[in-house]
Amino acid sequence: MKILITGGSGQLGYHLQKIAAIDGKHELLCPSSAVFDLANSELIESFLASNRPDVIINAAAYTAVDKAETEIDLAMAINGSAVESLANYSIEQQCPLIQVSTDFVFDGQQGIPYAPQTKCQPLGIYGESKYLGEQAALRSPYAKIVRTSWVYSEHGSNFVKTMLRLAAEREQLSVVADQVGSPSYAGNLAKFIWQLLESPGDQIILHCSDAGVCSWYDFAHSVFDLASSMGKLKNVPQLTAIRSDEYPTPAKRPSYSVLDCSESYKSVGLTPQQWREALTVMLEKLN
Repeated sequence: MKILITGGSGQLGYHLQKIAAIDGKHELLCPSSAVFDLANSELIESFLASNRPDVIINAAAYTAVDKAETEIDLAMAINGSAVESLANYSIEQQCPLIQVSTDFVFDGQQGIPYAPQTKCQPLGIYGESKYLGEQAALRSPYAKIVRTSWVYSEHGSNFVKTMLRLAAEREQLSVVADQVGSPSYAGNLAKFIWQLLESPGDQIILHCSDAGVCSWYDFAHSVFDLASSMGKLKNVPQLTAIRSDEYPTPAKRPSYSVLDCSESYKSVGLTPQQWREALTVMLEKLN
């Protein structure tokens, strides 16, 4: 089977390819952005017509949450309009399309984990653009949406690696403590998606993050605690919990974006890993 993975150089794309290499059953297409520019519908349609994939996993996205507030057209093109082209191909070729989405489609006001069917109410342009992408994907009866949150990996740039870098540079760090969610190790997310491809079923929206809940402050504390115990961090900085209004950003973040993943994991026959266990796995893989 020929599978197109967009965003192959990103965190999730890296792990999707890594698992596929072990399996060895599929031919992967992982084009660069120069060849498959999600802001260019003509390039997308030309690539699809020339390569004719059997499955599309759209792991690429415009993820600069704050810059999206000013780069509105670019965010909407990559996260929204591009998915229309993918969905059109999916419809024409009866081709499975997996669209990776985000917890940012919710406003964070609910206070209990968000079920897949909960009404979306994004707070900013990034969330709006990803919701637009969901709606575009769902035009295809062969589409499946996988929402995730707080993705990190040993590959690429992310919160965990940023915290480790800052720990080596500073004696004190302040991290927001009133934004709550669930971290998602990209390796576990990739396993979920491959399992989803093997699972029969119609159009569906699923949620996938690691088990457990924490704030960004809790997450940073665990990064330092675990990395220090592994001998990967020489000096642990003093960590201070702050409110979101003490660290203003152009884009507002949901204060509570925990995803209810229980039924989603059951549907693909997997059990979620606890987030600190997943973090340990990731840290062990860092040099």
